[in-house]
Amino acid sequence: MAQFFAEAGIATEAAPASAELRHGVPIGPSHVIALGGRVLALARFLRQRGVRIVHSNDGRTHATWALPARMAGAKLLWHHRGAPDAAGLRYLAPLLANRVVAVSRFASPRAGLYSAAPRNDVVHSPFDTSMRYNRSEARDAILADIGKDDTTCLVGFSGVFIDRKRPFLFVDAIATLRREAPDLDVHGLMFGEGLEGMDEQVVAHAGRQGVGDAIHIMGFRTPGAFWLAGCDILMIPAVDEPFGRTLIEAMLVETPVVATKSGGNVEAIHDRSTGLLVPAEDADALASACVTLLRNPSTAALIAHTARIEALNNFGVSRHVRAIMAIYDRMVDSEHSRAA
Repeated sequence: MAQFFAEAGIATEAAPASAELRHGVPIGPSHVIALGGRVLALARFLRQRGVRIVHSNDGRTHATWALPARMAGAKLLWHHRGAPDAAGLRYLAPLLANRVVAVSRFASPRAGLYSAAPRNDVVHSPFDTSMRYNRSEARDAILADIGKDDTTCLVGFSGVFIDRKRPFLFVDAIATLRREAPDLDVHGLMFGEGLEGMDEQVVAHAGRQGVGDAIHIMGFRTPGAFWLAGCDILMIPAVDEPFGRTLIEAMLVETPVVATKSGGNVEAIHDRSTGLLVPAEDADALASACVTLLRNPSTAALIAHTARIEALNNFGVSRHVRAIMAIYDRMVDSEHSRAA
């Protein structure tokens, strides 16, 4: 992050050491003790510098900075990118957050007697809308990688191999697709990392489904959007996705999307206009939607073009920055109003 700011010509200062929290590891009693031991030092750091807004961006920064911000008299902007039932959002944000920003309506806190919902704004995540990749070049790179020719249909999956992303459902959909359309040489490309041996489990599942030769574990690759541009379709079988990044990146590079009608997907995709939405947990529906696009390339191209325009208009960095800055202004203005 320091390098990122330095490249933009913005000075930074390192904060005092905080408790070590690992991504994906639930916060337990030992973490709470470690966090408590740093509260006063972090609050002093904020107070001495006159910090007026603390913008926390994930579970670890919420846990680290929420209480010090309050103790220092700073405003806390809690940026939520996870599920609406996250413990921090439900139990800590109502008590400590001055404002909450959720990346989708789905990810927003649920209303209730004890809830941060009245202080919530929805601001969709920002994307680099300047990205452009040669789709033919990307497609050729994939075909060379997997040893197939130009008659192959490439259906992509992108994301960490975890249950919420439904990697096994993707394999099931590819198996169904190949049975429904045997004349189409469909291959599934799985971009991402497999945690705790999940990639090996996916390979084994593909073998059991009879598509071991049609599922390709591509690993984590960057820039991700280049590889999405090489796919004929991006399939998103995930459920309860707060606001998927690869979905928007696929829209920007004009790869048509087939996604489940779940989570934040329905806020990014207009069914049959900027993509196809299907019921969750339904391999047959995912396969059928893919067949529709593969057999109707003109329809797929129109959907992909419309999706790019939608993404350019709604998910750019400038729009996101204006929305966040407006929230900053309201937070500071409310402080001035109370002082007056």
